[in-house]
Amino acid sequence: MVLLMIEVDNELCGHCSACVGVCPENALDLVGYKVEVVGECIDCGNCVDTCPLGAIEGGV
Repeated sequence: MVLLMIEVDNELCGHCSACVGVCPENALDLVGYKVEVVGECIDCGNCVDTCPLGAIEGGV
């Protein structure tokens, strides 16, 4: 399995934390007013699909 990283555009992000709740690897966390990548991504695409503002990009 190849582990990938995702990128969060915190200027576009609405800080709803929907992405945090759908990540099966707990790779995302809301720290202050920013979503930060705190773990390794398995490229499931859940966060990309869930973000209502399109603020997350990955290798999906």
